[in-house]
Amino acid sequence: MATVKMLNMAGEEAGTVELSDDIFGITPNQNAVHAVVVNYLANQRQGTQSAKNRGEVRGGGKKPFRQKGTGRHRQGSSTDPSQVGGGVAFAPKPRDYRYTLPKKLRRLAMKSALSSKVEENEIIVLDALSFAEPKTKEMVKVLDNVKAEKKALIVMAEKDDNVVRSAANIRGVRTTIVTAMNVYEIINHTSFIATKDAINKIEEVYS
Repeated sequence: MATVKMLNMAGEEAGTVELSDDIFGITPNQNAVHAVVVNYLANQRQGTQSAKNRGEVRGGGKKPFRQKGTGRHRQGSSTDPSQVGGGVAFAPKPRDYRYTLPKKLRRLAMKSALSSKVEENEIIVLDALSFAEPKTKEMVKVLDNVKAEKKALIVMAEKDDNVVRSAANIRGVRTTIVTAMNVYEIINHTSFIATKDAINKIEEVYS
């Protein structure tokens, strides 16, 4: 098992925590991570783009100009995609981009993303993270104390409104809970900050 330092909110060492090799110590599978990230981004698409094809634009009833003598190419309709104001060739239409991937692949990608954070020393484990009231200044101080990068993902075992609201106005910082975290956000943030309870829950969920 990998052993990492555990810090408190002041950035001081507060012991160590052992991470399960089955979740935090595998050889990252980049193909699985890529497939899940592409799937996540596709599922975020609204799919509302739309344009008119030549059968939907107005006009087209009359031949725009005579067949010969104008020096221009022959044209039988003003709705042709080559004409100004004509329809769009292969016009995009509203569609659903969502698709699902096998559960085993998704779990492999999650373990790969978590293992890469340990491998690259980008994981920060806190013994606890809580505030008496929402304070952005206090969250900034904690992030400075633990030497987190500008892009940081804070993972909690359960939602804490004070923590969420304290981080809401900090650019590049996101908060989530274990059951809602995803591979894209893990690899898109440099620092992966998790409480000890969150680590325990991750091992419980993905064991």
